[in-house]
Amino acid sequence: MKFALNWIAAAACGAVVVVIGGLIAALWTGIGDSEISAAGWLAMGLGVIVTLALGIGLMALVFFSSRHGYDEIGHRDD
Repeated sequence: MKFALNWIAAAACGAVVVVIGGLIAALWTGIGDSEISAAGWLAMGLGVIVTLALGIGLMALVFFSSRHGYDEIGHRDD
């Protein structure tokens, strides 16, 4: 049951992000003088993906380090 609730929560969060992103894109293109070319949209999308990947990767390393005891004081690998 908890597994299903986690997936439902993740799907709801993803849907909210997509809807907000669509609203921002619609509002941004509705502003008269600010136009972004297709290359600009591609660059922004790639920047978001790379930034998310970096953040997720670093957080994964933090959790891995914490769970394996690498953050403990006086830890030595002998």
